[in-house]
Amino acid sequence: MAQAPQPTGYQHEDAWDVNWLRVDDIHELYYQQFGKKDGKTVIYLHGGPGGNCSKANTIFFNPQEYRVILLDQRGCGNSRPNANTTNNTTWHLVADLETLRKHLHIPKWHMVFGGSWGSTLALAYAQTHPASIGSLVLRGIFTVRAHELAWTMQPGGASMLFPDRWADFIHFLPMEERADHIESYYKRLMSDDTRISHPAAVAWNTWESSISTLYPDASALDKLHDPAYLLAHARMEAHYFRHGAWLEEGQLLRTRNIDRMRSIPTTVVQGRYDVVCPAATAWDLHDVFPESRLCFVDDAGHSVNEPGTKTMLVEVCDEYASLAV
Repeated sequence: MAQAPQPTGYQHEDAWDVNWLRVDDIHELYYQQFGKKDGKTVIYLHGGPGGNCSKANTIFFNPQEYRVILLDQRGCGNSRPNANTTNNTTWHLVADLETLRKHLHIPKWHMVFGGSWGSTLALAYAQTHPASIGSLVLRGIFTVRAHELAWTMQPGGASMLFPDRWADFIHFLPMEERADHIESYYKRLMSDDTRISHPAAVAWNTWESSISTLYPDASALDKLHDPAYLLAHARMEAHYFRHGAWLEEGQLLRTRNIDRMRSIPTTVVQGRYDVVCPAATAWDLHDVFPESRLCFVDDAGHSVNEPGTKTMLVEVCDEYASLAV
């Protein structure tokens, strides 16, 4: 009898494969495999840049249907070395997805699942290697355009809704470092002295985490106590944001790039009140990619764990299990 999803999603046994894959002289990527060994393959792309994966990320996927691969991207989580920005760009990560696919002898991913920064990476991957992807499930769309970065990282955007949290973020820095607060944070986060880098990472991560849910969620700050997450997340975001993720302005939304992935079945799940990745970007994607399906969740912010978003993602993944790709 098929397993029915629970309100909190599907439950998986522990990973049946845990390993590292060396991709160059510096980086080894940590990956885990869950679910059905001969099932439909799905790779989960975490957010950030700089986030990581855990067993909790498997809840969207029926273990009787899916073989779930969780990957910690370069410098993230249990990948080695942690928080290392050398040879760490969007295009390195895109190449890593192909390297992992071939290493696991997967002809084509049945699904690429990505949220927030994971949606950015999924779009870049789909536009580079469309033949490797059977379907896309995306959440909280982020394309690293200048006005998207300004919304969360400069006054006048999210700060207008969360002035108290923004004040905490800015006032962490001494007055003389506030004129260019992103560069000042970057310098601190890149310091080899953890007495400098770690407090900056706490302040940086607290700003984003505190605006990620529609309703206040005290558990949103739990990751600040995870050493594999703390510095990697903040340092990698500053590193990628500072370089515009090595994307030309608006690159992922250009018609000629969308044309490369237009035939891939795609569903976008977007929190209506997402303050980290506002809904306008999901709308812009759907506008240039009308073949996609855009589903707004009217009672959700940014977090993948908000009830309405979680339920809709489970439903989409159940539906996509039956796709012939």
